[in-house]
Amino acid sequence: MKAAAFFEFGGPEVLRVAELPTPEAGEGQVRVRVRAAGVQPFDLAIREGWTPEGVGGELPRVPGNEFAGVVDQVGEGVDGSEGGVDGISVGAEVLGFNLLNCYAEYVVVPAENVTPKPANMPWEVAGGFTAGTQTAHIALRQLGVGEGDTVLVHAAAGGVGTAAVQLARLWGAATVIGTAREENHDYLRALGATPVTYGEGLAERVRALAPGGVDLVVDGAGGEALEVSLELVKGERVLTLVEHGRAAELGVQVTRGVRQASRLAELAALYAKGDLVFPVRGTYPLERAADAHREVAGRHGQGKVVLVME
Repeated sequence: MKAAAFFEFGGPEVLRVAELPTPEAGEGQVRVRVRAAGVQPFDLAIREGWTPEGVGGELPRVPGNEFAGVVDQVGEGVDGSEGGVDGISVGAEVLGFNLLNCYAEYVVVPAENVTPKPANMPWEVAGGFTAGTQTAHIALRQLGVGEGDTVLVHAAAGGVGTAAVQLARLWGAATVIGTAREENHDYLRALGATPVTYGEGLAERVRALAPGGVDLVVDGAGGEALEVSLELVKGERVLTLVEHGRAAELGVQVTRGVRQASRLAELAALYAKGDLVFPVRGTYPLERAADAHREVAGRHGQGKVVLVME
């Protein structure tokens, strides 16, 4: 099969299409013919040399931890036999997740890592849907968002921010303030957020929009945005998605939950009903995975960047 892989750590240029062995589904697993795979900062860190817990040091390595496609092979215990996973059989259209290996024509994952794709969800949306929506879901549930809350979301126009704004409103937040560049403000208003610009005076601008105070913060930007958050809210009510190395020192939270197909199914159902939108800002063929990484590195666009397979 073809896969976008790297044989050494480095910049986007180390990603290239390679011919690799096609994986086979084992017990409790499914093989999916990938139609689309999301690209996210996690993948960039992998390419640059970070090795997540549980991953060996061998190269080449294929990035990508979210995908959508069609099941084309099932392992023992999956296809309706006793103890099997309901609704997952050859030909099923699914979206799902894995730690690595999704920038490829085929990926093998545990059957519990996939859920059916809604019929009205385009492939490019499905391919990039898993990580951003589940991260937002985990963060907001962990922070305990509730009725009447005022929520501040940093990097609100990105994939996680887009989902966080909408989920906070769906779960009862009275006000959602989203930081973003000026060109993304209309986009945030359409999602139901009150936009605010980064930069000097941010704390004062937020206070003017939330005279009663901010209840919780989802930080997808780090740096100055995180420092401002701590001026506005107690640390335990701030969750950072990017400053993991400083979280303990600052007394802020990081996500503790793990991705689950049941959560993904809940989010996909919201999309199917029209309660959750999830835009894709750019699509690239597998051969241009390096360009997709360059776009994600800019960190300023609306929605997700996705690789699409022929």
